[in-house]
Parts: sequence; C-alpha cells; structure tokens
Amino acid sequence: MPHVLLIEDDASVRDGMELVLRRHGYGVDTAATGEEALALLDGPGGDRVELAVLDLMLPGMDGFEVCRRIRRRTHTLPVIMLTARGDDDDIVTGLEAGADDYVVKPVTAPVLEARIRAALRRAEPSPQPAANGRPAAPAALAGLLIDRAGLTVTKYGTPVALPPTELRLLLELSASPGRVFSREQLLASVWDHSFLGDSRLVDAAVGRLRAKIEDVPAKPRYVQTVRGFGYRFGPL
Repeated sequence: MPHVLLIEDDASVRDGMELVLRRHGYGVDTAATGEEALALLDGPGGDRVELAVLDLMLPGMDGFEVCRRIRRRTHTLPVIMLTARGDDDDIVTGLEAGADDYVVKPVTAPVLEARIRAALRRAEPSPQPAANGRPAAPAALAGLLIDRAGLTVTKYGTPVALPPTELRLLLELSASPGRVFSREQLLASVWDHSFLGDSRLVDAAVGRLRAKIEDVPAKPRYVQTVRGFGYRFGPL
C-alpha cells in the first residue's frame, strides 16, 4: 500500500489521522515540524514516501515554505494541505506554493482517504491512446510538444517538468483544442471530486501551468481564459 508522510504539529490530530490511515492500509511516517519533514524526505527513507499531507500552521517553518521546498526537491510528490480555518488567502497561497489539493480541518476519515486516493491516481497518469486505440502521436503546437503516449512535454526542445496535476490538466485541455471547459468539468476530470465546486483548485493549477509553458504567462497562447465560462487550449 502507498506510504504517506503526515506533517502535523498537534499530537492528538496527528495520532488520530495516523490511526485512520493505518487502518486503511497505508504506511505512515509522521513529522511535527516542517524541518523534521524535510529531513525525513532527504533521509534514507524519503524515497518510499508517495504523498504528503501537510498542515499549513506549523511552528517554525510554516506549511507554505515547506510546500515550496518540497516542490524544489521534486515535482512528482502529491501534496495535500490541511488548513484549520478555510481562509481563502491561506488556501490560495498554499495552492500557489504547489499543493495539489486541500482539506479543511476537522476532516472526516472518509473525506481524507478519498482525497488521498484521488491524488495518488493523478500521480500515475496513463498514456492516452488516439481514437483508433493506438498510441497518440505527439502534438506540436507553436513550439509546445505534448507526447500523450510518453507523458512528456517540451517547449522549444527543452523538457518541461510538470507535477501530475498540471500534466493531467494540460492533457485534458489539449485533447480538444478550441473546446471550452468549465471549471466544474475540469474538477471532475482532473481532480475527481467535482462535488466540492471549488474553482480555486483549477485557477491555481492553471496559473502554475502557464508559468511553465507560456512565453508570457500574463498573455497566454496555450491555456486561454474564456471569461464567465472557463478555459480552452490554443493557439487559435
């Protein structure tokens, strides 16, 4: 079963969440501070961690900085952040720091386990076949090459490292150039929990994706906003 790193300073919350995860069959490492978590990831057991659950309000180094440092180490490790307040600014800052998803404490066991399963599914995207069932040929679009079979992206010949959520978002949008996707449709197809109706997940991921693939992120050519509706993939 997958191995989770739980980063939470409240011992009672940490112990309760660890118990829930172990009962569902997950391996669990725990850390009470960001510094402890980063040391664990850099240590001999760090490679076994497949997902991090990260509290934002930590003593010392806060969760935002921990998330940034995790992202500098790896772009493939899913990060689900925990916030006690559900504060919009905290959520947006955490998503912009590189978190893939978030839950507001107190969180029930079924919700937490469902979010973890969804994040792990996103971390293992499958090669996408063409309509005839054969592997799709790489698509070259104004300097951006998307290899849907190899799950790689290059910009003007330079590889672009994308975390799983951003890669899934790009694959979903680019599969139908010119089609407008609502945020709700993208939540359902990429995040797999559209019942939340939380557009912040989509908007933050689009912003991170644009920063990596656009020449001028403020004037996007590939991932374009259709005001009042959602997003579409260009160039048109």
